[in-house]
Amino acid sequence: MLEINLNMYHAVALAAVLFWLGSFLCGKIGALGRYCIPAPLVGGVCFAAVNTALYATGTAFITFDDTLQTVFMNIFFTTVGFTVSLQQLKKGGKAVFLCLMLAVAITVIQNVLGVFLVGALGPDSRLGLCAGSIALVGGPGTAAAYGQVMEGMGIQGASVAGLACATFGLVAGSIMGGPTAARRIKKHGLVCPAKAEAEDEDESGSTAFTTSSARFVEGFMLLMLALGIGSFVGSVLTRVTGITFPSYIGAMITAAVVRNVIDVVERDFPEEEVEVVGSMSLSLFLAMALAGLQLWLLVDLAIPLVTALAAQVVMMFLFAYFVVFNVMGRDYDAAVMTAGFVGFAMGATSNAMANMQAVTRRHGPSHVAYFAIPMVGSLFIDFINALIITGILDFLSK
Repeated sequence: MLEINLNMYHAVALAAVLFWLGSFLCGKIGALGRYCIPAPLVGGVCFAAVNTALYATGTAFITFDDTLQTVFMNIFFTTVGFTVSLQQLKKGGKAVFLCLMLAVAITVIQNVLGVFLVGALGPDSRLGLCAGSIALVGGPGTAAAYGQVMEGMGIQGASVAGLACATFGLVAGSIMGGPTAARRIKKHGLVCPAKAEAEDEDESGSTAFTTSSARFVEGFMLLMLALGIGSFVGSVLTRVTGITFPSYIGAMITAAVVRNVIDVVERDFPEEEVEVVGSMSLSLFLAMALAGLQLWLLVDLAIPLVTALAAQVVMMFLFAYFVVFNVMGRDYDAAVMTAGFVGFAMGATSNAMANMQAVTRRHGPSHVAYFAIPMVGSLFIDFINALIITGILDFLSK
């Protein structure tokens, strides 16, 4: 069989091409946009499918140097650390706190359920984490990152399993969110308290902003500072705790500290610029991670993963319908937040925003939901999820 090896420069060029391919397909295929499937995920899966076909027919097998994949992964998760602003959390008040506590609870529940079912049906219970919060609360980025970590621990098939489950979660979260909220609204006769029409929002959740090269330079230098110091912090954490952390944990913690110091001294933080760098890094990282999937490894894991994911869907509906709605206040805002919660707990914050837009366009605006859900889904839960996953993975590996 012919083996084609791509160096790290070829690999990043391939990732760019796959991003453009995914963007094209998302624009042409309505379902991809409707379910908020990321463009690099679409392009990467297409390449992985072609590579699998070449491998299955004994024609060729394409591999590439993943050095830059790890670099882009660490940069992206460093930008996540910069979003952890305690001042913003305080402004959110009770709704943000309650939503965050519910998100922590669902993170633990997803992992316990995944580990139990996959452990009962599969070769390694640790693979259950791939059908837990790694893929669902975490999404494709976390799935790709922890897939590398777990395969380094000898857990075969972790990357492909995690990304497959994350893709399923993106679709399931989009399908479930709106109907779950609509059922509550209809059953309780809930009415939007605000009479004004909701402001039009971009479905992608992105907004235009003005910037300058100086702000981009400042944001990038802050990223590099946190990335470098974070490498040292991660090494210290591993030595002190004896727990093997992902390579980005130290950088996330450092970035969070830097962000809050900047808030305390009341200096302007280049938030949008850092977010753009993070988005670019995530796109390249995901495209490379998905392009490297060896889909043939899923054959032996199919039954355990399908069983676990089916159970996760049932559990998510019950938790959102009975717990999230009641805890968040049993009113119209609670119903909208239920739709958003399902979105980010099963897929990504973009799914959450799409779910809430679908509900509010029909029933009216919910300013509380539009503040609390993005705050928890995109700012805080990724950070907490990483700590929970790392702790459980270390416990199961002993």
